[in-house]
Amino acid sequence: RRGSLGHVPSSHSSGTTSLPGFENLTVGYNKYLRPYFGGKPVQIAMSLDIASISSISESNMDYTATISLRQRWTDPRLVFHGNKSFTLDARLVELLWVPDTYIVESKRSFLHDVTVGNRLIRLFSNGTILYALRITTTVACNMDLSKYPMDTQTCRLQLESWGYDENDVTFRWLRGNDSVHGMEKLRLSQYTVQRYHTLVSTSQQETGSYPRLILQFELRRNVLYFILETYVPSTLLVMLSWVSFWITLDSVPARTCIGVTTVLSMTTLMIGSRSSLSKTNCFIKAIDVYLGICFSFIFGALVEYAVAHYSSSQKCAAKVPQEGPANELTKEMEEVNITNILNNSITSYKQQISFTSIEISSDNVNCSDLTMKSHEKIKCVLRNKMHRIIGYFTIQNPGNVDHYSKLLFPLFFMLVNVFYWAYYLYF
Repeated sequence: RRGSLGHVPSSHSSGTTSLPGFENLTVGYNKYLRPYFGGKPVQIAMSLDIASISSISESNMDYTATISLRQRWTDPRLVFHGNKSFTLDARLVELLWVPDTYIVESKRSFLHDVTVGNRLIRLFSNGTILYALRITTTVACNMDLSKYPMDTQTCRLQLESWGYDENDVTFRWLRGNDSVHGMEKLRLSQYTVQRYHTLVSTSQQETGSYPRLILQFELRRNVLYFILETYVPSTLLVMLSWVSFWITLDSVPARTCIGVTTVLSMTTLMIGSRSSLSKTNCFIKAIDVYLGICFSFIFGALVEYAVAHYSSSQKCAAKVPQEGPANELTKEMEEVNITNILNNSITSYKQQISFTSIEISSDNVNCSDLTMKSHEKIKCVLRNKMHRIIGYFTIQNPGNVDHYSKLLFPLFFMLVNVFYWAYYLYF
């Protein structure tokens, strides 16, 4: 007990400084019991200094921050005479009662200890204690990446009492929103801090209700990097695919090369955009939607040439006279007409010779060939209707396909871009 906090030996007390009542300050002090034990709860006021937010990971959905946590409370057992405050050696914290504050949703944290443990203990004459720590912590942050990279993420830094419930301790911010410093000075690589505010809450657990302080801040992603890295190249690839519309249909290698090259380049760009977010592929992100739109237009330009070239080849083949379905259809119709004539002739012939004793039954006539011709008649009618339906979708002038594509493809792409940017920026 003679080696208590702030004890000044009598041999040195007659020296330079006299601290009345400070020598035996911790005599009878029990660090295992909180101030006002068995009475009112201890009020702990907190403030934060955000030194840096070094990384924000979308893959792991967390952020890493270095903070200075300052806690103030009053312990009447440490009151001494005078109106001065004394900064004590941080190692003396082992002799005092301190709150059991912890960081909620922290994945890993450590206290800086170079060159010594980065802790501060300051004692005021009215028994108020200032306890400061410098901590680097990685905290989970639930992110909604559906609008990535035009998203705004809301993250939290929550401080809570681990063992003491609201009957023992209460938390409050020292000066409200002004209790947090350093947020305005942060410079992040991909984000801009839009706003932040402090909250006071409680956490309901099975073992009781615990006080909690919350710092909530919004981070808006800087989209300029992604515009230059992804949006502009993908848009240029779509425009490159439209060059094939100005090349003649006979230039098969040129148009095929442009189509295949743009498709492969777009595929590579899509894979590259996903590589940095490999663990968040379950989200359909805004950038994925845009790359999918660009890929669809590029693939559509390739399909457009296939349709135009096929229609052109079919038109050229139709100019060559050959015995085709039309000639077969004429022959079948002629055979059907002959069948009708034979049926009518047999009927009239039976009526004319009915006065004789000779009876001609229809069973005596071999009508198997006639029956077969009736089935073929139905097939011919169906085939004729199918040819008419196909004719509606037949391109009469394949050259018009490129002509209309020059106008429709850019027009539709502009309309899709208007709806895309309006939705993800304002909704």
